[in-house]
Amino acid sequence: MTRVIETLADVAEGTAWLCRVEPRFALVQQATGPWPLRRQPDGFEALLDAIIGQQVSTAAARAIAARMRAAGFFDEAAVAAADEAALRAAGLSRPKARHALALARARVDWSALRHLPDDRVIARLVALPGIGVWTAEIYAMFALGRPDVLAAGDLALREAARALFDLPARPSDRELRALAQNWSPWRAVAARGLWAYYRSLKSREGVR
Repeated sequence: MTRVIETLADVAEGTAWLCRVEPRFALVQQATGPWPLRRQPDGFEALLDAIIGQQVSTAAARAIAARMRAAGFFDEAAVAAADEAALRAAGLSRPKARHALALARARVDWSALRHLPDDRVIARLVALPGIGVWTAEIYAMFALGRPDVLAAGDLALREAARALFDLPARPSDRELRALAQNWSPWRAVAARGLWAYYRSLKSREGVR
């Protein structure tokens, strides 16, 4: 690992590179403007936030996260000392409450993750209860700033790729990863562009 996305300048560098190798990304940038940084501090809070966001809308995830934060449950020690009922009262589903407890009690060495290569970060996180590949990749992209990770299981990314590349159907996780091979070493920036493009498409369709 040699690069970490830390600033908007890093995103802009990746964007310029992608626009050179794939002209359709230049069309995306014209439609969306600059792509967002979406960087956050690493550690327990970031991974808990990713768990909260699993399989729910962005608005629902924000509402649940706000309730959890108000209850003091974005603190690792507080969650570890809590019980499932308290976490459910703060807005988590039963499975997510169990996963949050398991994460808080796993004693993850967050600082060590910063120095592992991408594949080992993903493997280390997926070994935790309730952490799938999508969640691990989201953490690597936004909490660790990894520039070449792509959360290819994300439905919005796959739908944006379908529209941008005029595909006959929404690509599978595997098909999107194959399509994205030429976007390395900036696949995480490409994902930012595709998410921005997805929001642009939905806005044009009148979806809020």
